[in-house]
Amino acid sequence: MSKVTLKLTNQLKQHANDQIIKDESRDQWYTGAELAADVDQLDDQLRGLHVGHGDVIYVCLPNSGMYPVLTQAIWEIGAIMNPVSANTPAAEMLADLKEHDYAAVIVADELVDAVLADRQTQRADLTLNTADKLTVIRDTAVAGHVAATPTEEDLALILHTSGTTGKPKRVGLTHDLIRHGAQHDIDAHRLTAADTTLITMPMFHINAQVVSVLSTRLSDGKMVITPKFSASRFWPQVQDNGVTWASVVPTIINILLLNDKAKAAYNDQTHLRFVRCSSFSLPLEKLTDFEDTYHTRILEGYGMTETASQCTLNPFDKPKVGSVGLPVGTDMAILIDGEFTTTPGQSGEIAVRGDHVIKSYLDPHPDSFKDGWFLTGDLGYFDDDGYLYINGRKKDIISVGGEKVAPARVENVLSELDFIKEVTVIGTPDDLYGEAVTAVVISRPNSGSQADQEQAIFDQAKKSLAGYEQPKHVLFVRDYPRNATGKVLRPKLRDLVVNDPVKLGASA
Repeated sequence: MSKVTLKLTNQLKQHANDQIIKDESRDQWYTGAELAADVDQLDDQLRGLHVGHGDVIYVCLPNSGMYPVLTQAIWEIGAIMNPVSANTPAAEMLADLKEHDYAAVIVADELVDAVLADRQTQRADLTLNTADKLTVIRDTAVAGHVAATPTEEDLALILHTSGTTGKPKRVGLTHDLIRHGAQHDIDAHRLTAADTTLITMPMFHINAQVVSVLSTRLSDGKMVITPKFSASRFWPQVQDNGVTWASVVPTIINILLLNDKAKAAYNDQTHLRFVRCSSFSLPLEKLTDFEDTYHTRILEGYGMTETASQCTLNPFDKPKVGSVGLPVGTDMAILIDGEFTTTPGQSGEIAVRGDHVIKSYLDPHPDSFKDGWFLTGDLGYFDDDGYLYINGRKKDIISVGGEKVAPARVENVLSELDFIKEVTVIGTPDDLYGEAVTAVVISRPNSGSQADQEQAIFDQAKKSLAGYEQPKHVLFVRDYPRNATGKVLRPKLRDLVVNDPVKLGASA
């Protein structure tokens, strides 16, 4: 048995009579014994369906108290969990199922019929302590395997991270990688059995999977799981449950500062030690305003799926506002003109390596690796004290409140509209979400009013894209800035859209 699964099993045994996980949607705490019973039932069901070692299980579910036990059960039989956003459209899910071999599929009720259609399956409906109903669908066209205890090098998770081409990169994380990532989180956040975390981030994401859930379980703490972030309920959830820390993105910080219900619900009788924040940097005034308003500290950090959690974190005793902190269990360097350097003030592509960093993707992407280093695609530099500062992205990926959006994916969807001659999707500044998805459109001549076209774009996006991928703004222009070969110069386009759209012939 891998060290991770052994520790998770032992935690539930040691806390058989203790309440350690709460599902806020049910207002119910679960003891280690109740959680272990669910793990055993799921384990037996998966084995009975002939799902086992090396098999991949597609999971599309909202946050709940059942999520951690499902994860543990999958790992214990040596299978691999491939969690995706609970908001994944049915069409996108079906495309995933067609492209890859999933021995089993576990989705919310509204997607079950779509999974069963035109597929050879076995279906099992379970009642658990943590769920009134959970449907497990076995795809019998995919060969299954006998369950076996996992090793450190076996895959535990397959996560998707957006690529610039619009096709997600598949990140495979082993039991060893996630254990090291969680242990670095434990050390950096000073987590102990006395801590309780509030989970508002989506549980398919590395932030919740490792930074919050796994690090809490391995440090013997407690967790409170919410279906999603709620500004009006955030502070009561913190106060009523003795929460000592939470991992969020800057969007949540911004909302809590702006939302009157959140402010009214707050009182200073909390046990909150800190709020961890990552994805994009908070402006100084917002960080200090939050700390002054809510009497707690914000620790900013930097991480990604490929590193099984964080790479840096601002230390408790010497944080630097504007930086993402010091390396945490990670070797870091800056790549400039093909050479790696740690010289202060030298800006280039951030490169990382360590015992929690992948050495390859599941599909070939050799340009992401060099001499044992993973190339993040982010641009940054170190200061004289070794703190890392992010100053841009080499990639075109748009970050919307922590969710990554591939421009090519949005462009492909919008290009299906007949009136669109050309569309380029960029990220533009947004005070709340960091960036907003903005569609810059060149229309075909005599193709109707721009008002109708704009509505058609919004309707098309709503039909085919997740909420965070849908354009917030649409701009109609005559042409884009291009290089000598006609390629769109995205950085220059973004600059003109933000600062001087008239030069683009913008008319709406």
